[in-house]
Amino acid sequence: MKRRIIEINEKKCSGCGLCVSACHEGAIELVDGKAKLVRDDYCDGLGDCLPSCPEGAISFVEREASPYDENAVKARKETHAHSCPGHQAMSFSRKEESVDVKLESCLAQWPCQIKLVPVNAPYFDGADLLIAATCSAFSYANVHQEYMKGRTTIVGCPKLDGVDYSIKLGEIIKANDIKSVTVLRMEVPCCGGIEYASEKAIRESGKEIPFNVVTISTDGKIL
Repeated sequence: MKRRIIEINEKKCSGCGLCVSACHEGAIELVDGKAKLVRDDYCDGLGDCLPSCPEGAISFVEREASPYDENAVKARKETHAHSCPGHQAMSFSRKEESVDVKLESCLAQWPCQIKLVPVNAPYFDGADLLIAATCSAFSYANVHQEYMKGRTTIVGCPKLDGVDYSIKLGEIIKANDIKSVTVLRMEVPCCGGIEYASEKAIRESGKEIPFNVVTISTDGKIL
């Protein structure tokens, strides 16, 4: 049957994963860093995902497609309580150990929020830059010593801030002599936004900068 359904422009897609979270039916997934409509019959054609896309990569088209299958979607929801791992309620068993160790902060500057840092702040000149997802510091116990030490750290959450970080990050990279960029992200799809914004900012700056991505699982392990 011919009906209204979404279409995703792969060239415009930054892989931020916001549409994955916005699609309550589970019709969209990230595949090789790009959003894909994986099931026509999961897409209801209402377009809840459209306003979530910061790149304007999603639009409506009229084409031949399988009819929306409400029962299949309901069955999927019963199997997967949430379409996005970032929404899943989980608890972790941790060993309680009494260790009297005072740890020092390795945050080298203020502010540290991507939205708040001045583009021309002196601490960016010659910096090894750590671009960290907000949740990473709470998920991985040794973030300060292993990743923040010796680096200029800026943090953000593409899902909560709802902005295109590539613009601000691009301004920072163009205006300063950045020696390297490390991205510290969580495994959830929406966290891909901070990785792809960083990659895009470096690419569009035209500079050759060493780039590394570290992914943390929701239970605090390096993947």
